[in-house]
Amino acid sequence: MNDDLVQPKRGFGSHPHSNAEIVTYIVEGKLTHKDSMHTKETLGPGSIQFMTAGSGVVHSEHNLQDEPLRFIQMWLTPKQRGLEPNYGSMCGSKCNDEKNQWNHLVSSTDTKVKTPVEINTDANIYVAKLEEGATVNMKLNSYRQAYVLAVDGTPTISAKSFGKQKLNRHDAAELYGEETFTFTGPGHVLLVEMAKDGAGGRKDL
Repeated sequence: MNDDLVQPKRGFGSHPHSNAEIVTYIVEGKLTHKDSMHTKETLGPGSIQFMTAGSGVVHSEHNLQDEPLRFIQMWLTPKQRGLEPNYGSMCGSKCNDEKNQWNHLVSSTDTKVKTPVEINTDANIYVAKLEEGATVNMKLNSYRQAYVLAVDGTPTISAKSFGKQKLNRHDAAELYGEETFTFTGPGHVLLVEMAKDGAGGRKDL
C-alpha cells in the first residue's frame, strides 16, 4: 500500500505492470489516468479505480491540476496469472460516502456482493469517515486478516486482545481474526480485509 502525494503538474510517466490487481482511492485533488487499453479519465476525491494488469499493461498517472493530489494505491495478488488486462472506476460522486458507517467499495469477482469495484482477488476494501465519538465495528473470522490505514484524523481501534490503540494520520495496523474490532472517531479509515496468509508484516518494530 502506497500513500502518495503528487505536487501540481507532476506525476508518474508511462510504465509497465503485470500480474497484479491495482486499486487506487483518491483522497484529495484529481488523478488523471491513461493506459495502453486506450483508457483516459480524471477522477476526484472519494473515487475508486482498479486495473487488472494481468498479461501486461502500460499506464501513467498525473496531477494536471494546480492543487496537490493525494491517493492511496494498493497492489494485490490476483487469483491467477495472465488475466486479460482490464480497467474500471467509480466516480466519488456516485460512491456511497455516508459518514459514520463502513462504505464497501471493493469486493471479489467470486462473491455475490455488489460493490462499485470488483477485483480478481479474495479481498474487500472499506472506508469510513467517523465523526468525534462515532463508532463502527469490523468482525474478522479466524481465517481472515485486515490492513488498516488512518487516512486522516486520530481514530482509535479497540479489541479484547490489546485494549485500545490510537492512530494518527498515515499510521497503519495489521489485524487478525477471530475478533471484533471497534473503530472510534474522529478519523477517516481505510480497511483492506483479506484471507489470512500467515506471512504477517514487519518484524522490526
